[in-house]
Amino acid sequence: MAPRVCILCCQAVKWAPVVFISAIVGWSYYAYVVQMAILTADTIAEKIIFLVLYHPILFLFVWSYYQTIFAKAKTPPKEFFLSQTEWQQLESETNENNQRDKLNNFAKKLPIQNRTIAGFPRYCEKCKCVKPDRCHHCSVCSICVLKMDHHCPWVNNCVGFHNYKYFVLFLGYALLYCIYVAVSSLKYFISFWSGGGATGVGRFHILFLFFVAVMFGISLISLFGYHIFLTVHNRSTLEAFRAPIFQTGADKDGFSLGSRANFAEVFGDKKSHWFLPIFTSLGDGVSYASRLQPTISYNTMGTTPRAETTNLGDGVTYPTRTVDLDSDGLLGQRQRWMEEGDTEMARLENSKNTFCTGAQLGFLV
Repeated sequence: MAPRVCILCCQAVKWAPVVFISAIVGWSYYAYVVQMAILTADTIAEKIIFLVLYHPILFLFVWSYYQTIFAKAKTPPKEFFLSQTEWQQLESETNENNQRDKLNNFAKKLPIQNRTIAGFPRYCEKCKCVKPDRCHHCSVCSICVLKMDHHCPWVNNCVGFHNYKYFVLFLGYALLYCIYVAVSSLKYFISFWSGGGATGVGRFHILFLFFVAVMFGISLISLFGYHIFLTVHNRSTLEAFRAPIFQTGADKDGFSLGSRANFAEVFGDKKSHWFLPIFTSLGDGVSYASRLQPTISYNTMGTTPRAETTNLGDGVTYPTRTVDLDSDGLLGQRQRWMEEGDTEMARLENSKNTFCTGAQLGFLV
């Protein structure tokens, strides 16, 4: 019974930031719609304008937030997972050269470019799989997540291939929401702050609404701008702090194919769908073009034959597998990047990631 209670408590703690944000949004709706638009606005025309403009922004903001929270993280396809016999043989092997050979023999069936600094295919000891390019193991979710960007406590979910578009839209619409609320309430904020206007509890709702909108807006400007920068450069937060290493050396822009192509990879190629929180990202989250291989057909691993060469039979020849700094030893025993939460390096990297994903909002709590 005690372990179950602990699990429930941990789950409750994980949902606390989401509940906090939801409570702030719920209160802001009451403060803006009831206290300001309906009870405080001077004219009928002003009331209508406030309400007509407010609700579409709120709807897109809440929709994108919901999608970010509840989008299910995508894990590597079954082709990347070793069988029980294979991983038992691999982990029981004591000779590093033999271990390398076993991993190489398995990984040659897969469309991977990246390896560790030691020359091994990136292997997750916890999930028993070879990690696809840009995939990382999340110590919070306990799974490998395709194109993992970071684990965000504000959405209680990993941000990755499955919901990165939703996350960027969530930040954008949250910023737009804050700007609209702050601008439209500025007139009444100044009036109440100077001692004029209506009296009563309503004025305190409007005063506080303006302050909250401005503070959240300021924090969101840098966070939204940062992720737009990452989008147009085709980087994840993890790759921004630790550049993937290619044959030509470390290159943070190794997967960058130009700003337009990078933007389309996240938001899709239909302009009418760019600003809607529906999934339009290109690809399967497994195979990515790089500067070494600028043209690639986005394939689904489930339909790709497992060939013994790097040509998978779909007209795509993948570049020579390269080196990655995701781990520096066999089987991830010394992995330092979002995969060993109890190590000093993981705490350091997590602190960096937190700065870019939550610290701007965290100071408001």
